[in-house]
Amino acid sequence: MLDNKYPPEPFRIKSVEPVKMIDRAAREEVIKKAGYNTFLIDSEDVYIDLLTDSGTNAMSDRQWAGMMIGDEAYAGSRSFHTLKETVQEYFGFKHMIPTHQGRGAENILSTIAIKPGQFVPGNMYFTTTRYHQEANGGNFIDIVIDEAHDTQIDLPFKGNIDLNKLQNLIDKEGSENIAYICLAVTVNLAGGQPVSMENMRDVRKLCDKHGLKVFYDATRCVENAYFIKEREAGYANKSIKEIVLEMFSYADGATMSGKKDCIVNIGGFLCMNDDELFMQAKELVVVFEGMPSYGGMAGRDMEAMAIGIKESVQEEYIEHRIKQVRYLGDNLLAAGVPIMEPIGGHGVYLDAKRFCSHLTQEQFPAQALAANLYVESGVRAMERGIISAGRNKDTGENHAPKLELVRLTIPRRVYTYAHMDVVAKAVIALHEKKESIKGLRFVYEPKMLRFFNARFEEI
Repeated sequence: MLDNKYPPEPFRIKSVEPVKMIDRAAREEVIKKAGYNTFLIDSEDVYIDLLTDSGTNAMSDRQWAGMMIGDEAYAGSRSFHTLKETVQEYFGFKHMIPTHQGRGAENILSTIAIKPGQFVPGNMYFTTTRYHQEANGGNFIDIVIDEAHDTQIDLPFKGNIDLNKLQNLIDKEGSENIAYICLAVTVNLAGGQPVSMENMRDVRKLCDKHGLKVFYDATRCVENAYFIKEREAGYANKSIKEIVLEMFSYADGATMSGKKDCIVNIGGFLCMNDDELFMQAKELVVVFEGMPSYGGMAGRDMEAMAIGIKESVQEEYIEHRIKQVRYLGDNLLAAGVPIMEPIGGHGVYLDAKRFCSHLTQEQFPAQALAANLYVESGVRAMERGIISAGRNKDTGENHAPKLELVRLTIPRRVYTYAHMDVVAKAVIALHEKKESIKGLRFVYEPKMLRFFNARFEEI
């Protein structure tokens, strides 16, 4: 039942895409054919798609109108200047380079900012980010607060960097051996947990003391800003735009996947203030992406992204965004389903270790849970646990993260509260027969970012 806790959708639906539910027997065949990997399921076989919020958003009428005026010039595109000026206004950075998506920005930053053997401390890893850092000779070090690895601890800013861990790393390795600090807002693999403004400010002070740069993974920065407004003293009367600007004032630059908080289907960018780094990035973007004035994006996509940035900081939009996710999480908590607490900004994360307590982590409980949820309901979700963590590059052993999660990721402006009810009922029904979920083992394991293409069979 909706009440004031869960505001109605701040939009009218202008265009629809039909979906269908295939029957259970068909879904059982689909998941076997996909090797129990939800990434390998065809979209047409999915009823409610919560695999990701990346590029799966519904654009507004203004964004679609903006695409019609995109300037597709190879160099000096008008649409590039529109996007650059919007990023400068809303993010505050001096320089901006467009990329085809966020991992393009991660690749360029890692290439120009990391020397082989250096350390890259951050508040929990993300899959593609860590890959690019390690591929360029870096060593990722997790310096998130310990509480982020515990699903049952309820803290307002569970994504904060542990300043003692950062200081200890500096003391042990020397600031010259640290490439930069990677600060994610919010922290994806911790369930979309936010970082406080106080923590960002303190990280900046510590890094200034030691001459270190701070780069944000800004992918869900607007969601982070909403949590600051809601939870941190002194920000209740600040606008989301003002909070976002202050957040980035403590950073030297940022990588951005525009497919999330910019509410578009493709694109990203790299921001920075340093002139020398910017010149190096401009040289590399030509190699990996395209001209510095489009960087792998079409002019129409840059127009849509610029409009999406402006829409993303609208108070009504972001409040509904956060609270729709919270609605799903609250319904699951009320039924006793174990999830990551507190509920994050872009999805609800099932605690697969507690949900499937009869399985060991080496039996891949999160992967098995995601596969069984699809069979149960036609809802597609994603594993975020031992499969996503990959293997230690030196020993070959599986990384065994403390968090073994299934992410129910809510696309922006796509689904209604009624869809959340369907998802909640499906998860609750599966939880009531959780002992029936069987473990999995690899039948094909890619060497890089294995969770995308791996295949499994039931044990």
